[in-house]
Amino acid sequence: MPEAPQSPVRRPPPRIRHPDAVDGGRPVAELVCRSAFSFQEGASLPEELVEQATALGLRALAITDRDAVYGLPRAWTEARRHGLHLVCGALLTVQDGPGLAALARTPRGWTHLCHLITHARCGGPPDDDAVGPRTRRRARGVVKGRGRVPFSLVLEKAAGIEFIAMGDWSADRLGALRDAAGDHLSLGLVRRLDSHDDARMAARRALARQAGVPLVATADVVMHHPDRQRLQDVLTCIRLHTTVDRAGTALQANAGRHLLSPAEYACRFAGYEDALDRTVEIADRCRFGLDRIRYRYPREVVPEGRTPMEHLRVLVAEGARQHYPRGVPDSVRAQLEHELALIEKLDFPAYFLTVHDAVRFARQRGILCQGRGSAANSAVCYVLGITSVDPASSSLLFERFISEERGEPPDIDVDFEHERREEVFRYLYDKYGRHRAAMINEVIRYRRRSAVRDVGKALGLSLDQVDRMARRIHWFDGEHIGPEQLRDAGMDPADRRVQLTVELTGQLAGLPRHVGIHVGGFAISDDPLIDLCPVEPATKEGRTVIQWDKDDIDVVGFVKVDFLSLGILTAIRKTFDLVARHWRHPLSLATVPAEDPAVYDMICKADTIGVFQIESRAQMSMLPRLKPRCWYDLVIEVSVVRPGPIQGGMVHPYLRRRNGEEPEEYAHEKLRPILERTLGVPIFQEQVMAMAVAVGGFTPGQADELRRAMGAWRKRGGLEKMSEELVAGMMAEGITEDYARQIAAQIRGFGEYGFPESHAASFARLVYVSAWLKHHYPGAFAAALVNSQPMGFYSARTLLADAQRHGVELRPVDVRHSDWDLTLEPAGAGADRPFAIRLGMRMVKGLSSDAARRIEAARRQRPFADIGDLQLRADLSRDDLVRLARADALAGLGPAGRPWNRRQAVWAVQGLYDLPLFRGLSRQEDPAPLPAPDTLDELREDYATMGLSVDMHPIAMVRADLERRSVRSVAQVQDCPPDARVRVAGMISHRQRPGTASGILFMTLEDETGLLNIVVKPHLFERQRRVILEHSLVEIAGRIQRDGDSLSLLAFRFQPLRGAPAVSTRSRDFR
Repeated sequence: MPEAPQSPVRRPPPRIRHPDAVDGGRPVAELVCRSAFSFQEGASLPEELVEQATALGLRALAITDRDAVYGLPRAWTEARRHGLHLVCGALLTVQDGPGLAALARTPRGWTHLCHLITHARCGGPPDDDAVGPRTRRRARGVVKGRGRVPFSLVLEKAAGIEFIAMGDWSADRLGALRDAAGDHLSLGLVRRLDSHDDARMAARRALARQAGVPLVATADVVMHHPDRQRLQDVLTCIRLHTTVDRAGTALQANAGRHLLSPAEYACRFAGYEDALDRTVEIADRCRFGLDRIRYRYPREVVPEGRTPMEHLRVLVAEGARQHYPRGVPDSVRAQLEHELALIEKLDFPAYFLTVHDAVRFARQRGILCQGRGSAANSAVCYVLGITSVDPASSSLLFERFISEERGEPPDIDVDFEHERREEVFRYLYDKYGRHRAAMINEVIRYRRRSAVRDVGKALGLSLDQVDRMARRIHWFDGEHIGPEQLRDAGMDPADRRVQLTVELTGQLAGLPRHVGIHVGGFAISDDPLIDLCPVEPATKEGRTVIQWDKDDIDVVGFVKVDFLSLGILTAIRKTFDLVARHWRHPLSLATVPAEDPAVYDMICKADTIGVFQIESRAQMSMLPRLKPRCWYDLVIEVSVVRPGPIQGGMVHPYLRRRNGEEPEEYAHEKLRPILERTLGVPIFQEQVMAMAVAVGGFTPGQADELRRAMGAWRKRGGLEKMSEELVAGMMAEGITEDYARQIAAQIRGFGEYGFPESHAASFARLVYVSAWLKHHYPGAFAAALVNSQPMGFYSARTLLADAQRHGVELRPVDVRHSDWDLTLEPAGAGADRPFAIRLGMRMVKGLSSDAARRIEAARRQRPFADIGDLQLRADLSRDDLVRLARADALAGLGPAGRPWNRRQAVWAVQGLYDLPLFRGLSRQEDPAPLPAPDTLDELREDYATMGLSVDMHPIAMVRADLERRSVRSVAQVQDCPPDARVRVAGMISHRQRPGTASGILFMTLEDETGLLNIVVKPHLFERQRRVILEHSLVEIAGRIQRDGDSLSLLAFRFQPLRGAPAVSTRSRDFR
């Protein structure tokens, strides 16, 4: 291995001791500072920079990221907390010129800055022409595709902006900019701490005099502390696609570009005190803050003669009559009036009209959709058709959704079919115009695997070394890369270059890597969005994105609508379509029969592969213990297998009380009305909030802050402090410390991932519908699930194997019968189910949907005579034909209509001409009489080309040998008593290591008879890590564990399954 690179190792720069240096009393502001949101240009987060600037005693700090304001809301929030004056700006990349720091002095200046950044990102305003293919290519990865701002546009938009010219500007250009900006232009003065400083600074002073522009001092900051210098060097290499050994002068000569104290600035810029004084003058002039952004929600189009509120009342009255055809109950009428009055008082009617309009649009086009989250607490949302849960019948709290005390807009989440949500987005763009509508961004941060790849390459490790090292890192390994992982990767833990890679990977993990699109957040505004925030093109055609994420827009007061995608809605709609086509039974979410006992019987047996939300290993383990028998039981089931209840130790008490094994008890009588519906055990976020008010001394406003802290504790902090305050408050009410700390632990769990009751209530409806479809139409449901991939917990292989176990016949891919999607065909006489599943051509790896559609179109004209006819009429390439032949999809196109084996089909395809003039003709006179592959080869080819086999499971191939060695099947294990020691063999389909599981790894083992939960304790995982993580076909020795009707295997030993066919499979691994 080569020697460790020397470049990343830096010492802090020497302190300058100038004889004329003043003391540290002179106030200083730093006005040119790039954060990590300059992406590979800055090595510190905005919060770190603000905290350090405050600690050092700076008067003000500007965040000037490259053509971006991504980090400003975070910096603004932190600066307000510390009482630091934050200057809002950006470092502009100017056409044919060096960098130009632009600082907003006034709201008008902020608008101009947003225009300039948007132009740099989009190449113009964010209209349909600007966001074309050329711009999207340039913007791939968003931050990698910066454009440049025309200098003429800078001159045009100079009003309200303070400019600092960085780099090598000509006197003429400075003069032109001075004419536009007046006294609001300065020339940046930087001391690089090298031997050229004196000459460089003297030349800078001369240029300033020639152009008539004053100097302003800056450290040109890229990190908050010199300790980040090595990381800064690595980031530079990542950005430039080079290594530290090759980067040369691209790396900084020293660690001087960090924040300084006033005394250190005075030392560094001794003799240039006027340039230091100007930093404060400029900062004092820049009084614009993010709280001065004036956002207005767009006015909705309403019928002439009605206000938005009047129109909302009309829609609510109509919806109430439809939802309650026998008359609106008095309680519902009163609740609706209460909500409408609050909506009117807080001026939110337009928001409700927007969401209602989008839902109306979707339903008119047959797109399934359903609201969820806190909106399910609202009777108005229910009667408008936004949500499907009647809050009057489920005791949900409207104040969880909207309250006068908070005074903030409600947050309505609506799920749409994941394949058709784009139609809704296009409708919104068309309705509001691209200048007033854009997606919310999402910052993609470095994870350890991506960090180790980038750091390793920058430090000069070979691609093979980097790949081996990265493949040994799993999300469940914690924050440290240990020596054993390095040795497993063939690396020497004592090697200095490897040590640097591990150290800097830890520093890089968590920093911004690039910007993506939020899963469904959409910002709309009455004013052009680029007047309020920069907009840039997304990589997805036709989309634009603002530079702030969902937390940032809360800081600046933007209102967003959340239109999310949900795969199960797509699968349900496709199941409905298949049932209507083949059974002539029209179905909808509203008409699926409720509370079917047979469905709950199936759920209680954990026969829930493919069922929304209750198909995971943990949920399937819980179902036989909780035994849901009604819709509200499903609400509990969805919520209880979450970090909140688990970390709070609430799961087992709830189960014991449910099963009559312990009495209901309440730590305080005030808790009874809050916890009665969950047997005295807090399960939901809303219950914790209500408990905080009832017995924790919290006001409703503080309880809502607690809710916010639960949702953002990793980003913002503060949850620990609030939970301690809650403990103190509960103890003051006479509640024991043990119980109070249980609640505090539960709150921390909710911070990891917890469900509000309203969210669970919305999801429970989809749980029941998907379970009902699986029970009554298993073939249609399985086909729809696979046709909706990618989605869900299980692979197509597992879903289809489960359908087979439910009596559904599977038929192979065949170009004579298969469409792109899986379809249903009448089953043969004596079959268990009336319809068989015909695999679709989507199962063939590498085959495009376009090729499949051409096959379908040609087949509709007339049947294919042979493979030459198929090639000619479907316009298929030889590669497409080879893929189909290897998947045995050409078996029915042999000579004279006779079937042939896949070897003969592949040979025949190779004999076809691929030139246009000879398409469909063969160079072979007669097909080769090749022998058919044996069963093992057929299985391997099935898995290689489709990831599954219709005819044979890999474990079935070795079942006889397993039986001889007393290795049981999954089905046989079900009859074993508790604590029995057994051996099983199968295919690993899932690995899961939740943060709440104390290092335990859970796995799912699959064979031809079913699935089995495997429990792996930490000591065994560390001892057999490679076998557990790198082998998909394994034999496991362990002990049977039973908890009621729930069964699992506690593993003692793993070994690769000997004699098993080498098939191509991959597990799905989750947190």
